[in-house]
Amino acid sequence: LTPCRPGRGLRAMVAASVGLRGQRAPPARAASSTLGAPLGWCPAGCHGWLPGEQAVQATSPERASRMEVLQAAMGELRSSAVVAIPTDRLYGLACSVSGSAALDAVYHLKGHSKAKPLAVCLGCVVDIYRYYHVKVPKGLLKDLLPGPVTLVLECLKELNKDLNPFTPPVSIWIPDHAFMHDLAQMFVGLLALTCANLSSQPSSLNVEEFQNLWPQLSLGINGGPIGDGKSPKCCLGSNVVDLSVPGKFGIIGAGCAWENTMLVLQRKYRLLPHRDPAETW
Repeated sequence: LTPCRPGRGLRAMVAASVGLRGQRAPPARAASSTLGAPLGWCPAGCHGWLPGEQAVQATSPERASRMEVLQAAMGELRSSAVVAIPTDRLYGLACSVSGSAALDAVYHLKGHSKAKPLAVCLGCVVDIYRYYHVKVPKGLLKDLLPGPVTLVLECLKELNKDLNPFTPPVSIWIPDHAFMHDLAQMFVGLLALTCANLSSQPSSLNVEEFQNLWPQLSLGINGGPIGDGKSPKCCLGSNVVDLSVPGKFGIIGAGCAWENTMLVLQRKYRLLPHRDPAETW
């Protein structure tokens, strides 16, 4: 792997209070990583360890530390770096869509074929209309997003040619997670997002599960354990749904919200299937 910025690796995993939907995260006992950074929740007086910096202590409570972490993540992303972040269902790797070096780094560190597309992360449903041709009712989008559903739509304009070079339609992922919502809204531009794991390996539900990738990252955000690690559904990916054909849908990948997704598509909006459910990316 040729790193996005030569000589930069993940020197710290930032501990942040990033509860779902803006809810306060439960406190947990801090642990120590092999890189010397504390892992776990820090609801108040947060210490954030930034790459190449000494510990930065927030003097005001929870919100100030959260903002410091958001700003640190944005700084790395704007520098064409790859950042590990928590989402509603797994840990992901994020980078700027406009950064070709960062996109290439993501493919390489995951051992990911460029024939397998990365998703574009947006902050809210209304942002979809800025970048994509929407051929379904607005209510359908709101019924499925945010959450564990990835939608495939045609772009209004060409994005970076190095993003998914072999799959013209681009998938959209809007995590149901307050930290990711804020990050996507504050970041100027689009974010590419994929699972923080090696290709074909199970999803990562805590930061230790992708520790082998840490040296190739510039920053990591530790949001604590995600979901119920004992439930098999927690390791499932999202449903990937193709909505690029008016009046029809295609299931490209079945995930943890299969039943609800099918109810919305078929019963509520009467869309017809146009792709074999067994056909996946």
